Amino acid sequence: MDTNPQPNPPKPPVSRRQFMRDGARATMLVGVGGLVGLLAGRHASNGFVWQIDPAKCVRCGLCATSCVLEQSAVKCVHTHAICGYCRLCTAYFVPEPNALSTAAENQLCPTGAIKRSFIEDPYYEYTIDEKLCIGCAKCVEGCNRFGNGSLYLQVRHDRCLNCNECSIAKVCAGDAFRRVPVDHPYMLKSTTSH
Repeated sequence: MDTNPQPNPPKPPVSRRQFMRDGARATMLVGVGGLVGLLAGRHASNGFVWQIDPAKCVRCGLCATSCVLEQSAVKCVHTHAICGYCRLCTAYFVPEPNALSTAAENQLCPTGAIKRSFIEDPYYEYTIDEKLCIGCAKCVEGCNRFGNGSLYLQVRHDRCLNCNECSIAKVCAGDAFRRVPVDHPYMLKSTTSH
């Protein structure tokens, strides 16, 4: 009877393809875990997130320049899905535009984030490209001063880092930044008190 154990056969060397596949899987798992952790930490900070009270916002422009992110987490949104279809939108056009066209010199938005589309004479639709919006509030000011007040600023929580001391809240001229419950993260313009 042989009492000597059989030696384990040597493992074949790992192929380059297997090494790359295993490395890609590990990287993906670490990345997904990190993203989940970041998002959970970002939104679960004491159960509250930052938001702008539209009734207190004075459209000072500091949201565009004071956020810790390179491009502000504050974006312009519509109160109404259909905001009037005006031919002359005071949120889109500079005061006394040369023409009612989409030429850059006629647009109020410095980044071209508001898109104007012809519907039928005399109706146009205005939509906001949030990727281009920097939260400067120029369109919100124009809409509130001369239009129907459909536009307002909101913190987009998919971008916001939910800092303990929000750099925008610290400098907000209208004291409009509030901590709101994470289960009700948006303050709608029509439901805020004046």
